[in-house]
Amino acid sequence: MSGMLDSGTRLTAENGDEVEIIDMLGAGGQGEVYRVRTPGGDKALKWYYPTCATPEQEAIVKELVSRDFDDDRFLWPEAYVSAHRGSFGYLMALRPDRFKGLPDLFRRQLRTTTRALLTACLYTVEAYQALHSRGIAYRDISWGNVFFDPATGEVLVCDNDNAVVEGDVSGISGTMKFMAPELVRAEPGARPGTQSDLHSLAVLLFMLLMNHHPLEGKRELGIHCFDEAAEKRLYGKSPLFVFDPADDSNAPDPMEHTTVLATWDAAVGTLQELFRRSFTIGLHDPAARVRETEWRNALRAVLDSVVECASCGRQNMTEPGENPPSRACWGCGTHLVLPPRLTVTTPPPRAQHHIRLRRAARVHAHHLLPEPTRHDFSDASLVAELVEHPSKPGRFGIKNHSKDTWTGTRSDGTAQQIGPGQTAPLRSGLELDLGSGVRAVVRAK
Repeated sequence: MSGMLDSGTRLTAENGDEVEIIDMLGAGGQGEVYRVRTPGGDKALKWYYPTCATPEQEAIVKELVSRDFDDDRFLWPEAYVSAHRGSFGYLMALRPDRFKGLPDLFRRQLRTTTRALLTACLYTVEAYQALHSRGIAYRDISWGNVFFDPATGEVLVCDNDNAVVEGDVSGISGTMKFMAPELVRAEPGARPGTQSDLHSLAVLLFMLLMNHHPLEGKRELGIHCFDEAAEKRLYGKSPLFVFDPADDSNAPDPMEHTTVLATWDAAVGTLQELFRRSFTIGLHDPAARVRETEWRNALRAVLDSVVECASCGRQNMTEPGENPPSRACWGCGTHLVLPPRLTVTTPPPRAQHHIRLRRAARVHAHHLLPEPTRHDFSDASLVAELVEHPSKPGRFGIKNHSKDTWTGTRSDGTAQQIGPGQTAPLRSGLELDLGSGVRAVVRAK
């Protein structure tokens, strides 16, 4: 092991636990990360380079530990580890192997799906919203600090030692590619906080869905020496969205930027419009940036509207809601035939969720709430599922996975009781009383 700390080195955490170094897991810009043995099991230890082990950073770490922030989407600092050889560190949980780094995704080294990417975007938005709601600004949202499961879209936010109470001016400002333009320009009075986090978040969402940076078009191709001055021009002094509707001087090059041209066309207008706002008016007016709630609602609606192409099986975004415009499959160009739609209406404050009843479509607990604070697409939150009849291929029904008995009313007015584990045949016009004031209806389109 080649690092600052040798295997077998023993340290002491501020909570009194003894920490033994096992091996080094990796290194970054601020320090190294080690696997360590503690009385509570194996954990990760971030250990700062001496040049980064400043009193300001030490104060930030201790403050974050004192918050005792318990959220399974974050590898939060759990315990401060005392100074040793001119440095210090903190303990956090180990990152499970199923969570992969975003650079691997951008290099196309991971297999994933449209649905998983949209889920990752939604979960990322909600994770940072949870942080902001507690008065904490992350300040360094970037591709290096978010890991995701390519199969499920679950996310894990790491390197949380740059987060500070909103308004605190200590520490770093972020990664240049993701920094808000006013911070790149070092405008008087501009400081990293939740408003600048919103810009960084929009950049990350764009990169997740488009596999490209929103400000890197023809202008970037014309830069011969990509030094700090060039970066400041591109991301701060003269930022221009690659799909700016009023100025195409930084549009994607049709030969060099084929990926973003294709992914942008595959995205629906609901998301395109939010990205336009983020990277036109939002570049210059921090108060106009798209907030987490709007991202969350749009991403959920689009996620519920993803359908598979009947010809090639690829997943496609479709516009949420009633009578969406026709679309061709991004993979094979075949016209998409939309399955029926389940419209779930919640009790006041009334909201409607439109779920395309694709094969194995699911209804989750968050669909029954007007304003869910956290979405969960796991089996644990499953309420209903579209299933195929075991002996009659092509015949489908909605299976009740809840603990309640539903009342189903057919279009002819006849009713049936659908108990837990039972299935109601899928028919247009079927109305379901899901209990607690939640109703659902099956519509043909």
